[in-house]
Amino acid sequence: MDRLRIKGPTRLKGEVRIDGAKNAALPILAATLLAEGEHVVRNVPNLVDVRTMIRLLSRIGAYASRGSGRAADRVSVEVPGDVLPVAEYDLVKTMRASVVVLGPLLARWGSARVSLPGGCAIGARPIDQHLKGLKALGAEIELTHGYVEARARRLRGTRFTFDLPTVGGTENVLMAATLARGETLLENCAREPEIQDLARCLVAMGAKIEGAGTDTIHVQGVDVLRPARHAVIPDRIEAGTFAVAAALTGGDVTLRACRPGDLEALALKLEEAGAKVGAGEDWLRVRGPRRPRAVDIKTAPHPGFPTDMQAQLMALCAVAEGSSVITETVFENRYMHVSELCRMGADIRVNGRTAHVRGVRRLSGADVMATDLRASAGLVLAGLRAEGVTTVHRVYHLDRGYHRIERKLRSLGAEVRRLTQ
Repeated sequence: MDRLRIKGPTRLKGEVRIDGAKNAALPILAATLLAEGEHVVRNVPNLVDVRTMIRLLSRIGAYASRGSGRAADRVSVEVPGDVLPVAEYDLVKTMRASVVVLGPLLARWGSARVSLPGGCAIGARPIDQHLKGLKALGAEIELTHGYVEARARRLRGTRFTFDLPTVGGTENVLMAATLARGETLLENCAREPEIQDLARCLVAMGAKIEGAGTDTIHVQGVDVLRPARHAVIPDRIEAGTFAVAAALTGGDVTLRACRPGDLEALALKLEEAGAKVGAGEDWLRVRGPRRPRAVDIKTAPHPGFPTDMQAQLMALCAVAEGSSVITETVFENRYMHVSELCRMGADIRVNGRTAHVRGVRRLSGADVMATDLRASAGLVLAGLRAEGVTTVHRVYHLDRGYHRIERKLRSLGAEVRRLTQ
């Protein structure tokens, strides 16, 4: 099992290019099932979860493959006229996002059998909103033997209000609605940039969608869609991770091929912590202070502070001057990295959904265990600031969201290498 060995402290300096967004690429790849023919999706990150989605599409009956050389960021998906509308447990259990094939399969072929999802153990993430939305569109749904079985001769337009903003639920119901008969009005939708990117791709395929990026989305169903030609947006969470790394280490890092507008909530917190943040059309520069100042954060759906950046910012707060209060409102079990940070000398106390972080002057390197994707990133960042050697175990979690992060960190001057048992 791979692990990362980090020698700190270090000051990151230089430029780093941001990959495409995993959380945009996965639903866009699932959306290819909505149209027969050859789809080409560019700027797709080479991540474990993406490879799982490619295998899932192939298992369903599409011909999906990644390019090589200069075309290594391209995924081609040839969707035939008929497929096997089944997503088996052995793939879906490893990646929660697999459930987004449910809407496209149901809308296109009138039936789908999809395993209940797995993924990171960061708290309960039920798919009831997905199923309620699809039922509102006219689907008959049963849960049996760990699978969702859905049927509908043709979905019909409806008005549906999500009980709470849900990214995956919004994506699943939105994709299904594109081929439904008549008009669909979706309310209380999630507003994340990844949903906007999915909508742009669907519109390029011939869908009629208005309002993506707001809490109300209008969809006028069409009879048929055409193959996609689309480039995925940059990954705002990878960009945010490197931005925090720069601030945490007192570094000077410029992020290339990113979208600063997607990072506004984080940039404000970094400036509050004492970092200097500059931005252009597709770049962001972060210059960190000698020691950051404490900041309070409260995670929230977009455009609030992203839950996927909570662990990384906690690593910064752990060495900040003063005390911070971090409130997690999205997932109830997303503090599993706290005990590992405390092994490195952090002073953190958790009370329910609130973490009280009293900054210490220095962390010390230690062996720590990654528990989920973003916790892994937080531990890596802490290792960059800690004195001595930090070894982060079980980095297969990290590989689900960052492609060989150690290479990018080394290009910025970090002493980090991957160890393989």
